[in-house]
Amino acid sequence: MPRKKQIIPEYGTVVRRGTTYYRTRIMDADGKRVSLYAKTPEKLFEKVKKAEQDIEDAVFCAKTPTVNDYCEKWLLMQSGRLRSTTIADYRWKVKKYIQEPLGRKLMVDVTPDDVKLAVLPALQNSESIYRSTQMLYKLIFTSAVESHIIKESPCTKLSAKGGKPQKEKQALSDNQVQILLSAIKGLPPYVFVMIGLYCGLRREEILALKWDCVYLDVAAPYLSVRRAWHTEHNRPVILTDLKTKAAKRDIPIPPPLEKCLRDAKAASNSEFVVANKDGEALSYTQFRRVWAYVTTRSTKERTYVRYVNGQKIKHIVTPVLGEKAAHNGNVVYSMDFQVTPHQLRHTYITNLIFAGVDPKTVQYLAGHENSKITMDIYAKVKYNDPDSLSAIVNTAMDKIYAG
Repeated sequence: MPRKKQIIPEYGTVVRRGTTYYRTRIMDADGKRVSLYAKTPEKLFEKVKKAEQDIEDAVFCAKTPTVNDYCEKWLLMQSGRLRSTTIADYRWKVKKYIQEPLGRKLMVDVTPDDVKLAVLPALQNSESIYRSTQMLYKLIFTSAVESHIIKESPCTKLSAKGGKPQKEKQALSDNQVQILLSAIKGLPPYVFVMIGLYCGLRREEILALKWDCVYLDVAAPYLSVRRAWHTEHNRPVILTDLKTKAAKRDIPIPPPLEKCLRDAKAASNSEFVVANKDGEALSYTQFRRVWAYVTTRSTKERTYVRYVNGQKIKHIVTPVLGEKAAHNGNVVYSMDFQVTPHQLRHTYITNLIFAGVDPKTVQYLAGHENSKITMDIYAKVKYNDPDSLSAIVNTAMDKIYAG
């Protein structure tokens, strides 16, 4: 198709210093009338078009919010449909990786290079933190495009790949489990560890567990997962809104845990199975202190800070297996391995798989909503044993060629 010919308006003229110019007046972004001049109508027409575009851009910029303001608005919009724990996680990442580096910029001024520089700190963290950070960038700036706050997102080419690979989770061996339980027998984390090892609950599920969900006086004792622990400003918040629908489940209590829970209930003055000295749910700081009973008994090298004559002095301690701690004779370095709360759950799931429990049952007991999570663990555990794998393949081949 032939291009449509532009219609050039009829402009007035004015003589300036002996030269004739074409002139027109337009309204600028501040509402003031300004004059534009050119030697030909065509050049003046182009000048007017550019000026109008500049004015439109100026008006657009004047209306656009800062990154800080829009992030707050976006988080508020999500609060009605997401769990409070999810919002808390989003808020932390948005503040650290979006608002801190870019908060003062106008949304319309953020460039792809700005975004690439801003996410560099997230790249130094784990893959999961980086992936969720880049996801938040895309969600926030796409929302701004849809609301006509900005014309295009600066995050379209932001890659989801990045961050430090996470170490593969390792289950505790039977021997390590026995060493761990012996090391903390009678200490504050003992009940927590037992529930993790024998029922596979997540940390937030254990810390929210109440005695009204522990059924010991039935033919087949079990516990029900119905609540989740969360902290806000270090204070515990108990939610009935679980991580997923699949997290709501009933789990059989094996005999060793049954005895542990009966003893704990007899000594308890709290509605919580794991509680602080006042019978309340643990705060985040209190949980860290409880878990320190585990970490201090390992041989992991650690740094202590002590003040001598007002000066801060760092001491590096390299524990020796079997020795007592220099400043606490009750602590014996009996573990040549480290343990995390999640490792207890991973050990439970791994033991179920080794015992031959089918994947769907493992998925239910673990509270996995997505079967892929269960099957990934199942595949790594079930088929990472060369001896077992060899036997499986040989048996299959014998059946094939015998037929």
